[in-house]
Amino acid sequence: MEAHEHSNPSGQHDATIHLPAPTAWPIVLAFGVMLVFAGLVTSGFVSLLGGVLAIAGCVGWFRQVLPHEAHEDVPVEAHEVVIASARTHVKRIEISDEHRAHLPVETYPVLSGIKGGIAGGIAMIFPAMLYGIIGYHSIWYPVNLLGGAGVAHWTNPTTAEIASFHLLPLIIATIIHVAASVLVGLLYGAMLPMLPRHPIILGGIVAPLLWTGLLHSSLGVVNPVLDARISWGWFVVSQIAFGVVAGLVVVRQGKIKTGQSMPFILRMGIEASGMPPEGKDRH
Repeated sequence: MEAHEHSNPSGQHDATIHLPAPTAWPIVLAFGVMLVFAGLVTSGFVSLLGGVLAIAGCVGWFRQVLPHEAHEDVPVEAHEVVIASARTHVKRIEISDEHRAHLPVETYPVLSGIKGGIAGGIAMIFPAMLYGIIGYHSIWYPVNLLGGAGVAHWTNPTTAEIASFHLLPLIIATIIHVAASVLVGLLYGAMLPMLPRHPIILGGIVAPLLWTGLLHSSLGVVNPVLDARISWGWFVVSQIAFGVVAGLVVVRQGKIKTGQSMPFILRMGIEASGMPPEGKDRH
């Protein structure tokens, strides 16, 4: 930037700053490029209009910067700035344990998530069995439906085969159910402290509904045969039973502080000289 001062008869000096001249051509260019790509999914005429605007924007912009950049003189207004303070002494910032804390400050222990997952997994067994009894007069139908995907020779089983007892699908279904229940229970333990109001409703009802909607939209592509045999109404009921029971078990457990404001060496449980003693603030 260049500053120029021009004298006048009154003896005062008017300062100006030499700045690049404003231009609207970059906006025209950006709008044209946007229309070019928008025309790929709408109409070729939109892309054609965008190409014309993009070329016009480039030409107009380049004419303002080539061979010499366009400038304008902007007058400078001098203002006297007075910095004053009503404070008579320096105040110290009091830093608490929650200073710049990463939420949540408190969370549930890992064991509570495992307990909630196990309890929720047991709770969702009952609506699944009720669905099998009402729909197919067999408690093994939902079990085989879950575990039959891991059986190699079950490429296209009949309804009678799914409704009968099979040991291998039972073992596979048990492994899948236990692993999924524990993992989702751990997720609930980490998620519920982030829900300030009505954690059971949000974590036990809203989350299962969202999860069911995501699974329903993707399972038809991943496994159409399994998607055709699932009763999504009963699936939602079992998921809500899991979420409510798991959430109640997790919420009843006591919270523990995350200890994020403590030094790393203390969070690791290492005792060293110079560390603050127990019961005092650690900043």
